[in-house]
Amino acid sequence: MAYHSLQRKLRLWLCQGVSPRRLALTLALGCVIGCLPIVGLTTVLCATLALVLRLNLPVIQAANYAVMPAQLLLIFPFIRLGGWLLSSTPQKAASAVSLLHSTPLQFFTRMGALAGQALLAWFVVAIPVAALITFALTPMLRRIPAIRDSQSIAAD
Repeated sequence: MAYHSLQRKLRLWLCQGVSPRRLALTLALGCVIGCLPIVGLTTVLCATLALVLRLNLPVIQAANYAVMPAQLLLIFPFIRLGGWLLSSTPQKAASAVSLLHSTPLQFFTRMGALAGQALLAWFVVAIPVAALITFALTPMLRRIPAIRDSQSIAAD
């Protein structure tokens, strides 16, 4: 009897937030948060967001992990876009050699400024991209019969 209860809870957990719209939102948030320009923070953010918003945890983490290579590729474009948004002048101080020869305070100050620029750019880009992904995926996911079947399993 405990096995069946555990099995039902597991099935409900896997099917949680599987309506086409919520699944599209879950995938969009996983992709967008997965591209956050701070390495190592995305898994915790996705898990927290899924639990708070009652989204499908395995799906958001799968989307997060799927875009991790893009996260690394987008760090420098986010830094450049953030610098452009803040109208900061390009500085040669960001070169690796000058950073290695700076004091620890200068190093962390410069790296913090670069991280701030990247976060600003990510935030500006993330909201419209999440909305676009959600609106693009919702009609596609409505056509998948397995999603409709999983909704009936969750209702049982």
